[in-house]
Amino acid sequence: MARGVSQDVVDELEPARFRRALSHFASGIVVITGTDGGAPIGLTCQSFSSLSLDPPLVLFSVARTSTTWPRIARSGRLVVNILSDVQADVSAAFAVSGGDKFGRVAWRPDDDGLPVLDGTLAHLTGTISGTFDGGDHLIVVTAVSSIVESDPDALPLLYFRSAYHQVVERRDDGAQAD
Repeated sequence: MARGVSQDVVDELEPARFRRALSHFASGIVVITGTDGGAPIGLTCQSFSSLSLDPPLVLFSVARTSTTWPRIARSGRLVVNILSDVQADVSAAFAVSGGDKFGRVAWRPDDDGLPVLDGTLAHLTGTISGTFDGGDHLIVVTAVSSIVESDPDALPLLYFRSAYHQVVERRDDGAQAD
């Protein structure tokens, strides 16, 4: 047990309470895509972050129970699709297990045949450089090899308190913009 942490505090950290507390942190949503035997595959991911500028590295976490992740990992290459505020349906489509996820969304293969989702804020192509233990998740570090940015006026899809949200732009005086 950590120094200065009582057993009472540790007992209060049941998974539901921990998840509820963490839901107060807003995050963007990405869809990780790749191929398996030439077929496009993907999964929704909320735990995504930049890691390093030099070299360019990003990280994301994926549940150990994911059946899609091992299929993406086998190829060693993937695309991180950063979703825009109008793509809640895309996030939901890739969050379910099984089925034809790509049949419900617009996408295209990039020059290397990796699936890129249409309408995203940006997408990053990269190579998996390492995976690390993260409890019930794996932490995946990816070396970014290419970046494509889309509409500079588009806004991100956010996940907050277990629901999708959109950014509301405010003027300098604090009032909501029209």
